[in-house]
Amino acid sequence: MTTRGGKTVFGASVGILMLETQFPRIPGDIGNALTWPFPVHFRVVRGATPDNIVRGAALDRVQDFIDAARDLVDMGCDGITTNCGFLSLLQGDMASALGVPVATSSLMQVPLVERLLPPGKRVGILTVSGSTLSPDHLRAAGVALDTPVVGTEGGRVFTRDILGDRPEIDFDACRMDLLDAARELVQRHPDVGGIVLECTNMVPYAADIRAATGLPVWSIYSFVSWFQAGLMPRRFVGDIDDPRWT
Repeated sequence: MTTRGGKTVFGASVGILMLETQFPRIPGDIGNALTWPFPVHFRVVRGATPDNIVRGAALDRVQDFIDAARDLVDMGCDGITTNCGFLSLLQGDMASALGVPVATSSLMQVPLVERLLPPGKRVGILTVSGSTLSPDHLRAAGVALDTPVVGTEGGRVFTRDILGDRPEIDFDACRMDLLDAARELVQRHPDVGGIVLECTNMVPYAADIRAATGLPVWSIYSFVSWFQAGLMPRRFVGDIDDPRWT
């Protein structure tokens, strides 16, 4: 059997572009390698911080993201994602530049999830910054502009410490912030039938949100897991021509 080369590293199909941060990342967070049940590559985009991407002008740094993503593709990645939902703004430019599938934002799941829900139900979004998640971010991800959005800015620590890039974080307080925001979302919008988490740091609390609201929850973990399944489909034992299966 002849095997095709052309890569430096094999077996890790997903490349993750990381903002430059120092805050701790627990399992479940996109930036903790233990989160993933498959190998991934990481590359830090120097100078891109949570604050200047979420509250600043992400498009000003599009070339930095493209350059870092090209490094990942050269390394061997077959698809690229990022660790911030606000980078939906870069989806078009990155997809055009890289020549591989690109999944910049968890928000890109919203249109699909909407189609899964019963009639009369719609998606609600939890975000780290409701005040700066703009129509442009939603439009770039294919999200309807009237989609309910609730941010965690009014909470105890989550938004403050993530966007402030604090070296220590109280994750129990973060959990309470996410639960409070989720309850607010469903109380304000009783027609919400499913929740999408914009922020990739919210994944560790997805199960708690599901338990508290009774609603299904999608996140960057569900998105990248689906993404990777297409880049590297599972090979099952057996073959359709194998007489054992006929």
